[in-house]
Amino acid sequence: MDTNKHNKQAWNTGAYEAWLQRFGTPEQAAIKIKKDPLTRIGSLYPYMGENVKNKKIINLLGSNGNKAVALALLGAHVTVADFSKENERYAKELAAEVGVTLRYIVSDVLHLPSEELSGDYDIVLMEFGILHYFTDLSPLFEVVKKLLRKGGLLVLQDFHPITTKLISSKGTTAKIRKHKVTGNYFDTALEEKEIAFSKFSSTDSDTEQTDKVYLRNWTLGEIVTAVAQQGLHIQRLDELPNQSSDVFDQGIPKSFILTAEKLL
Repeated sequence: MDTNKHNKQAWNTGAYEAWLQRFGTPEQAAIKIKKDPLTRIGSLYPYMGENVKNKKIINLLGSNGNKAVALALLGAHVTVADFSKENERYAKELAAEVGVTLRYIVSDVLHLPSEELSGDYDIVLMEFGILHYFTDLSPLFEVVKKLLRKGGLLVLQDFHPITTKLISSKGTTAKIRKHKVTGNYFDTALEEKEIAFSKFSSTDSDTEQTDKVYLRNWTLGEIVTAVAQQGLHIQRLDELPNQSSDVFDQGIPKSFILTAEKLL
């Protein structure tokens, strides 16, 4: 099976309607972003430096463009690269409603147009649910290196492997919430999962097959090594607890943020 082709098909089937369910129409979502763009960017913003104004940023697999549009509103020159035309549609409509310019490249990020690999981006941004779509991380971070200028920064946030590979949680209150080690941290097999937007989707059983994607969950060591092997200088690796109001999982790392600089 060509997992990349399958995943691409899944992300081009129902994504736009799911974002309407999740964020509202682009006009409705624009109101919230214009009111408080920093909230939309979240915990990533402090890792991008003191000010993003006039910085050239590319958001790899930037999906529906919410964070990219928020960054553009703060004065950054933002490009999104993603293989979903439905994501592009929502992102461009959102940018138009906010009143900002957003470049959107519909492409597999491993096969970006050669003119994009010119080494002049200040920041490469990747956030949440990105790495597990790749069966080899080396080509991905090679692209990152080619995109960045000297002194440019990779800012990567993703789900922590402890929660994606090892621990499962059950229960809805603090008293009955239980965590169990049910996975194999070192398992390298692909997993079939429901696509990320499925809980916001109203698609019926006729499209059930396209709601599945195939994912490869990586260990933290594999991720750090893949970045370092491209000659990117790792500055920080912060492991973060649950950032939501749900306190049940506060003692378990839920995500991480890694920054790495291109020195040469």
